[in-house]
Amino acid sequence: MPDILETNARERGEAVLAYHRQTKHRLDGYAAGPETLDWDAQPSPYRHYAGAPVTPLKLVSDGIETPYAGLTGQAQSSPVMLGRRGVGAMLELGFGLAAIKEYGPDRWALRCNPSSGNLHPTEVYVLACGVAGVADGVHHYRPEDHALEQRCKTRFAQPGLWVALSSVSWREAWKYGERAFRYCQLDIGHALGALAASCAALGWYARIVPGIGTEALGGLLGLDRALDFGCAEREEPEVLLHIETTPGAGASAYGLAPRLIGQAVWSGIANLLDARPIYRWPVIEAVAKASRGMSKSMELHGGAPDSPAPLARAAEVILKRRSAQRYARDHVMPRSDFVRLLDAVSQLLRGTRLHLLVFAHNVEGVERGLYALPGNLAAELGLRAGLDAAFLWDEIVAMPELPAFKLLAKGDFRKLARALACRQAIAADACVTICMLAEFGDVIAKIPWCYRQLHWQAGLVGQRLYLEAQALGHGGTGIGCFLDDEVHRLLGMRDESLQVVYCFAVGLALTDTRIGTLCAYPARSRHEAEDASARDPLP
Repeated sequence: MPDILETNARERGEAVLAYHRQTKHRLDGYAAGPETLDWDAQPSPYRHYAGAPVTPLKLVSDGIETPYAGLTGQAQSSPVMLGRRGVGAMLELGFGLAAIKEYGPDRWALRCNPSSGNLHPTEVYVLACGVAGVADGVHHYRPEDHALEQRCKTRFAQPGLWVALSSVSWREAWKYGERAFRYCQLDIGHALGALAASCAALGWYARIVPGIGTEALGGLLGLDRALDFGCAEREEPEVLLHIETTPGAGASAYGLAPRLIGQAVWSGIANLLDARPIYRWPVIEAVAKASRGMSKSMELHGGAPDSPAPLARAAEVILKRRSAQRYARDHVMPRSDFVRLLDAVSQLLRGTRLHLLVFAHNVEGVERGLYALPGNLAAELGLRAGLDAAFLWDEIVAMPELPAFKLLAKGDFRKLARALACRQAIAADACVTICMLAEFGDVIAKIPWCYRQLHWQAGLVGQRLYLEAQALGHGGTGIGCFLDDEVHRLLGMRDESLQVVYCFAVGLALTDTRIGTLCAYPARSRHEAEDASARDPLP
């Protein structure tokens, strides 16, 4: 007889695959979503825990001089001392507000971590023990105030600093309906990339803690405390990370989840984000349950690219990153920028199950056409087997820096790219449009949790594309709306062994001058008398 756990995994795997099929956009109709939106009744983008003690954090990004090369491992940065100021810097550059936008009477916040539709389903928790200036226990991060609110007063068996992420799916489902679970997972990937970048700017390192289950993480964060949530929207536990503040010194510590010792005192009641929800999407709860499992290791920082890093300050790039809304259609991307973009991203692809299909629309010295960048050279044979046998797979003699980069088909694909991206002009007007293909069917069937991880890896790549584009003077846009099976037909895919999970566009962004930009935290000084501290220096 088959093992019960294996049978359960197969059933859950099929449920996840069924969700993916059900939520595809098609020529004859998009995935199920709300028929109307009341923007005045949008769910709150901020979670609060009323009654929880609040610890304000300093805004110190102006004092972080790490060059952009430090984010990609091409420059060394002295680690910042672990303490409240360092934790604040990590959260400010990882998940804090980057700016306030203003158009007429409307105002909205932008954050350092990108999000589908700027809806921000991701919640951030900090677990600390022995961190100067931060009470031992579990804290929730409040980005609008740049503060921590302490959910649990307790001690852990080992000193250290951890960050955990969860998702409030309703923030995405309110606008995107059934497809929202996909976007929540992409946003976790964005958040992982944002955290990796903020840690690198401080000389720190972020690592996923393997082996902790979804339910166990929920218990650690108090997300299973029904009385603390009441009627408020629940959060789905996603991932736990250990923050290595002295790289190399704690090689074994990151593999351990913090273990509570002694009494845990919880405080705070979750706020209601949407008092009058109109729709319900039970398929989201079903796929969340089916895809729960044990976390696995995943490289967040990647290796150092060979191509020269852009000359920019890391914090400035992070804070100025935006999702481009329009592109200059006739702009030509310099060849060196194109090489740098793909070189940097290829470092993150290694060891993943992701591959890139690249539509080159306007790149100096690169013929218009469709190109492939496998996750690594060894993966090319498998990718070839899954795509149309008529593709060329020609080497690009003019680009020796990227030996894995191959030409599949020549031609102007701008109109087709726009059609595949739900008729969005950004896919045609950008210099480059990228589709991320994931090794899919059998992987999900065996380990349903990998559905989450594949989207995390795609979001992680997307965040690197955002930062590279910004540092190079371009703009990036994540594209979650695409006609899934039409992309697959274009590529000649015959089964579910490969599936497109994310698309991305890079080009010269056009600024809408009607929209004003304000300071992210207008009520607070960015320096706050912290210009220089001999006790706790920033790089």
